[in-house]
Amino acid sequence: MPRDGAVVLVLPTRASLKSGQKFVTEQVDWILARQEERPEILPWQDGASLPLYGAPHIIRHRPAARGGVWIEGNEIHVTGQAEHLPRRLRDWLKRRAREEFGVAAREMADRIGLSVRRITVRDTQSRWGSCSAHGNLSFSWRLLLAPPPIGRYLVAHEVAHLKHMDHSVAFWHLCAQLLGGEGELRAARTWLRRHGAALHLHG
Repeated sequence: MPRDGAVVLVLPTRASLKSGQKFVTEQVDWILARQEERPEILPWQDGASLPLYGAPHIIRHRPAARGGVWIEGNEIHVTGQAEHLPRRLRDWLKRRAREEFGVAAREMADRIGLSVRRITVRDTQSRWGSCSAHGNLSFSWRLLLAPPPIGRYLVAHEVAHLKHMDHSVAFWHLCAQLLGGEGELRAARTWLRRHGAALHLHG
C-alpha cells in the first residue's frame, strides 16, 4: 500500500491460500526491497508544499489569525495551534472535496437522467472512489491534490456506475461521454497510473 507500505496479496479465484503464502515467501526479498524504495511521507507543517489541484501551494501557519483555512495566491493559510494544523487542513480538504465532487456528480447524473443519493469523502488507499447499488458515491479527498481533470474523471467513473455496475464497453463509453471524449478518459487514467500513488504521501 502506498502510504504505510503494507503488503496486500490478491489471489485469483482458483488459487489456494497456501499457494499465495508460498508466493510471498519466495518473493520476500523483492517485497522488502520495494518497501525500502518507498518515498517518505511528507508531513503537513509550516513551509511544507502541498499540490492543491496539482499546483504547488505552500502551507503557512497563522497561529494568531482567525478564519480557519484559506487560500491566498499559491499559499494555504491555516490558523490555530501547530499540533492541530494537519487535522484542520485535512478537515478543510474533506469539506472542499465533498462540495466540489458532489456538485460535479449531481450535474453529470442529471445529464443521464439519474440521481445521486449521498456523497461521502474518505481517505482510502486501495481505490479512489466507489458507487453503491443505492446510488451513494464515495471519493478520496486526495483527488483534490491532482489536476482538476483527474477528479472529474473519477466523478464520471462513479456516476457511470449508477447506470452500469460493471466495467463493460457500455460503461467506458458512458464514462468517456460524460468527460467529453476518449482522449480525456485515457489521459486521466494514464496520469493516475503514473502519479496516483504519490498523492498518498502528503499529510
